[in-house]
Amino acid sequence: MEKNTFHAPAQCPVCGESMVVTKLRCSHCGTELSGEFSPCRFCRLEEKHLQFVETFLRCRGSIKEVERALGVSYPTVKNMLDAALSALGLDEKPELRALREKEERSEILQRLSNGEIGVDTAIEALNQLKGGK
Repeated sequence: MEKNTFHAPAQCPVCGESMVVTKLRCSHCGTELSGEFSPCRFCRLEEKHLQFVETFLRCRGSIKEVERALGVSYPTVKNMLDAALSALGLDEKPELRALREKEERSEILQRLSNGEIGVDTAIEALNQLKGGK
């Protein structure tokens, strides 16, 4: 019989503060450790962010492939990526953000030029960049 495993919550359902791991157990030999252990930063992700990161990695970072895999638009993928980065505490510095936005603008226009996205999608993506998302 297969045992169900569950994703541990990162935040307390009562007060909203961070949870800590206090006990670890080996499923093979039964050895147990008690104390306060910090979970890895990926363990703290909400399920939706974790699923996105897994899809992003499976697609080898190709936004086009993520779009296809999830059945969502370019701007939605970019928003999901930004949300996952923020949840991981990997927000970027303002000077890097400006450079990234310039590169993204060029990528959007190139994709429009290549016929990979339509005018409406390109306008939406450019407007989201302009709005800071």
